[in-house]
Amino acid sequence: MTRMVASLSALILSIVLLVSGNAFLMTLLGIRLGIEQVAPDIIGWVLVCYSIGFVLGTLYVHRIIGRVGHIRAFAVFAAFAAVASLMYPMALSMGFWAFLRVLSGFSIAGVLVVVESWFSSRATNANRGALFAVYQVVFYLSAAGGQLLVNVGDPASFLPFSLAAILLTLALVPLSLTRMEAPVIEQVSRLSFFTLARESFTGVAGAVICGVLIGGFYALGPVYATLVGLDLAKVSTFMASAIVAAMILAWPLGRVCDRFDRRRVMFWVALTAALAAALVGLLGAFDPWLLMLLVGTVVGLSATLYPVAVAITNDRMESSRIVPASATLLLSYGIGSVLGPIVMARLIALLGPEGLFFGMAVFLTLLALITSYRISHTEDVPVADQEQFVTTMPESSVVLTELDPRNEAFQEAPEAQEPPPESQMPKAG
Repeated sequence: MTRMVASLSALILSIVLLVSGNAFLMTLLGIRLGIEQVAPDIIGWVLVCYSIGFVLGTLYVHRIIGRVGHIRAFAVFAAFAAVASLMYPMALSMGFWAFLRVLSGFSIAGVLVVVESWFSSRATNANRGALFAVYQVVFYLSAAGGQLLVNVGDPASFLPFSLAAILLTLALVPLSLTRMEAPVIEQVSRLSFFTLARESFTGVAGAVICGVLIGGFYALGPVYATLVGLDLAKVSTFMASAIVAAMILAWPLGRVCDRFDRRRVMFWVALTAALAAALVGLLGAFDPWLLMLLVGTVVGLSATLYPVAVAITNDRMESSRIVPASATLLLSYGIGSVLGPIVMARLIALLGPEGLFFGMAVFLTLLALITSYRISHTEDVPVADQEQFVTTMPESSVVLTELDPRNEAFQEAPEAQEPPPESQMPKAG
């Protein structure tokens, strides 16, 4: 395990720099727009453009990577992301920022496809579960750490945007110097959205609503925190605590999902998170620490809805259809993440900052009702026949679904051989 992680150290360092820089920038933008007193509706429309770009990226970046190669494509995508971060403070134009968010989303999708392809290429049947876990821990910790960087400078100045650009640019260095062979990347097929909904409506509904919740929170959480009067340090802690809660709650929920019917687990998770969200709307703003505890509960539980939705769907799939089904669920999540910021921003405009969490409570209650209806009208999968639960995260590209240990169609890739040092290479002549 240690040797495996060491062999991927350059890749892991690039992920840390990339994810922390991108997470930092996402929170920074929400704070900056709040400082500029931009209307919540407009903020929602601007920030949702990132999700639009990301969804487009997961659909089309494979063509670019196939044409120019992994490292060149990574360099191009990371450069575009860094340039976009430098251009935000040049003009506070909502149309211009919306364009930059699309560009950023598309670029981040591109770099994630590259790094996840490398992860997948190093996987074997013996280690892919461990690789899957390492990637997720690194991703979550980097995203949480990125939130804490918000304290480094005045969000109204150029400095924090420059720091984000530096991190995104530095992500180029470790991967550009790697001697690992570039993997072969193939476009992953998807099941039809409506076909999958007929076979696992609960799974699709869970993925879409999880996208609405997490997409809405990541885009508008900093705006909410600013509107309720949290200072800059507390805003960064507020966002980081929610991300850490999502990582912490994933393991115990997985244990529960392996022992009980998963649709009932989804019902109780949604209902509990709905209650916590309603309490945030009613009480959260009165005490910052109570706010962070409740928000950690809401976001942590909401984030677990996606892996539960994947597990519910996979319980009804043949092993050969797990990757196409997971790809469609990821697209479903992306659709939800486009809807989330728009709907939540409108609720903030109508109800004030607490509208964000009242809206989350409504969507969570809707999911609980859908799940309850499906439980009463369709047959359960016996617990003994359920697939192994695997914690999956939607903040990734579809490539990572190939690493899912439930995918029995996984084909082992040969270990990439590093070229010998020049002193050992045969002499010409």
